[in-house]
Amino acid sequence: MRSFSLPVTLTARLSPVIVLAAAGWALSSAPTDAPQEAADRPAGKTKTQSATAPSQTQAVKTYAAAPAPCDSVAEKTVKSLVPGAKTAGKEIPSTDSDLRRTCSWNALKGYEYRWLDVSFEVLESDEAAERSYQGRLEDKSGGGAVPGLGDAGYSVVDLTTEDKQQTREGVVVARASNALVIVTYNGSDFESKKAPGTDEINKGAIKAAKEAVAALEKNRN
Repeated sequence: MRSFSLPVTLTARLSPVIVLAAAGWALSSAPTDAPQEAADRPAGKTKTQSATAPSQTQAVKTYAAAPAPCDSVAEKTVKSLVPGAKTAGKEIPSTDSDLRRTCSWNALKGYEYRWLDVSFEVLESDEAAERSYQGRLEDKSGGGAVPGLGDAGYSVVDLTTEDKQQTREGVVVARASNALVIVTYNGSDFESKKAPGTDEINKGAIKAAKEAVAALEKNRN
């Protein structure tokens, strides 16, 4: 059997301990001031208008909580994308499991390594989710839109090389109403030192994202 060593970054990814950066998820919204009524309005007219005036309460959110991420991708999809991985996956601890949940699958089969992450984020409004979606796209270039993926979808694939070992990673971000779905899929071949093809990684990430969005939509209020 031929021996090989893993690059530092990939060795770290194989560790079950994953640190999630929650700082970038902080969102804020400004309160809406109620309109001031005229003091001299007749009492009868005020009652009639109050009864028919639009409610000032916040609209009900389409999604109130994130679905179970490890159930969001079919077992056959996990087996196809991450050969040798436990199909149950491993959910990553979250500071607020109602709003943010992530599941990971990874395995090294022979010399082939694959990693899949599926994350859900639930925000307070469609507008907040759109801002977060656009903010994530600002740091990515070279990708493109994914038609039919929620209200908006985008995918990008990058190639990195460390110690002559290539790794190719695809990221798909989708927005559905007030929620985001983020899928990360990457792979390496430690025998050839080459990475899987762009098409393989991109299609795999999009397939997982479509299943995750479908799982989210079953969780509508």
